[in-house]
Amino acid sequence: MATIENHLLAGLPARDRRRLLLLATAMPLDLSSVLVSAGETPAYVYFPTRGFVSLVSSSEGNPSLEVGMVGTEGMVGTQVVLGVVEAPLRALVQGAGSALRIPIKPFRGELDSCKALKEVMDRYIHVLNLQLMTSLTCVRFHQVAPRLARWLLMSQDRAHSNQFSVTQEFMAYMLGARRSGISEAATLLQRDGLISYKRGEMTVLDRPGLEAVSCSCYLADLQCYARSLGSVSVQSKGTK
Repeated sequence: MATIENHLLAGLPARDRRRLLLLATAMPLDLSSVLVSAGETPAYVYFPTRGFVSLVSSSEGNPSLEVGMVGTEGMVGTQVVLGVVEAPLRALVQGAGSALRIPIKPFRGELDSCKALKEVMDRYIHVLNLQLMTSLTCVRFHQVAPRLARWLLMSQDRAHSNQFSVTQEFMAYMLGARRSGISEAATLLQRDGLISYKRGEMTVLDRPGLEAVSCSCYLADLQCYARSLGSVSVQSKGTK
């Protein structure tokens, strides 16, 4: 396992975790690579151990939109737990890192035989569904700057670092906003000393300040996860 473990796997009883890890293979998460596209039948489920993955929804004639994010707190491929073959969303690597992948057939076998794994996965699906609903509500009712602050906090949590690579074009793509709107919002956050953005490198300078301007959806996501699966560590290294 990488230094930063996957939270779902780490929460399993030791015996069950060891058995599942025997089925897993470590792999890199390359930036901008696609683990699975919507409508495809994946061969694996993925447990990130570093880096993070965007879950992207798209419809014909409309821009794509990020509706969920998976890092070391989660898993890509939850439809398998429900017995569904096709992936409902595109899984796009947003933050480079690593993951453990497990072939679907033996993973399903573990679900059938391991009560602890099934319980953890059911709880995580509940959390992920709420995150998806929160994201859609956020897009509809919240302004770009608070949404951007929320997205940066979510990315920082999963990057396990105050600094990560991202372009304004990619942020606009993920947030379903115009690039000009993202640029304006990022300028405001920089002016207030909350972030620094240069040549595609984002640095969070004042995390408490960023939390203060973020919409309420960020805290709601954390609280939902904590209630269902226990708290996970987040960054708290503001320097202001």
